[in-house]
Amino acid sequence: MSTPFDPARQQASTVCLPPGRWATVLDCLCDHFKAIAREQWLDRFARGRVLDANGQPVAADLPYRRGLRLHYFREVPNERPIPFQETLLHCDEHLVVADKPHFLPVTPSGEYVEQTLLRRLIRRLDNPHLVPLHRIDRHTAGLVLFSANPQSRTAYQQLFPQRRIEKRYQAIAAPLPQRSFPLVHRSRLEHGQPFFRMQEVPGVANSETLAEVLKRDAERWLYGLSPVTGKTHQLRVHMAALGAAICNDPFYPDLQPDVDDYQKPLQLLAHSLRFEDPLSGEAREFESRLTLAW
Repeated sequence: MSTPFDPARQQASTVCLPPGRWATVLDCLCDHFKAIAREQWLDRFARGRVLDANGQPVAADLPYRRGLRLHYFREVPNERPIPFQETLLHCDEHLVVADKPHFLPVTPSGEYVEQTLLRRLIRRLDNPHLVPLHRIDRHTAGLVLFSANPQSRTAYQQLFPQRRIEKRYQAIAAPLPQRSFPLVHRSRLEHGQPFFRMQEVPGVANSETLAEVLKRDAERWLYGLSPVTGKTHQLRVHMAALGAAICNDPFYPDLQPDVDDYQKPLQLLAHSLRFEDPLSGEAREFESRLTLAW
């Protein structure tokens, strides 16, 4: 049986209508989002999935007005289920900690809306106020922190830009016997081609990772990685640049076909988080229950 639509339990995207000469809101949205068919927009309007700034459904024939703020709910027809389950590690009034499996996105994007960690937790905890405090890649497994209370959210969000939280990852990659560990790798990361891949470029470094070796065998090493900064794909790019791309990485050093192989997950795990709670002052430490295929 399908679940009735409840806007309080789904996070909407927001758009401010740009300048133009459209007659109706519908005409503007169709022109602005060319990948979405007019029939699909009409269906969304009919089901109350396009709202005004006050959260009230609007009609498709509402006259266009520049700067009008609208909320709409992204949908992906026939969304592919992700056959892995998250684990809830901690839940209190202010903070939720979850163990994310490989392949599950943290937030809606692209072809994933309902099959995301955020949407799953909103339904599971019946809390529409959940907001991720940081992100990890869809291909990466491990710990993700969520704010559960808007009133305390800013205090927890500040942990990251102020670097008051210690993040440790584990990764499996080829040996690097020619390098001395622990080592610090710094570089300048910018978006490359395609747009979702990052690349190292000349210039002042904007990313930094501390790498150490936790285990060794003849063919693979288990690395401990501590990102000082939090750039997109930072650990994946840095390991590839060192000459030991993380096992099963579909993006680095070379882009692989866009097909998930559930038998070969990226061997990267957000393993532990440690910080001083900004509300209580107590030391907090969380550790993933997941393991890599060592």
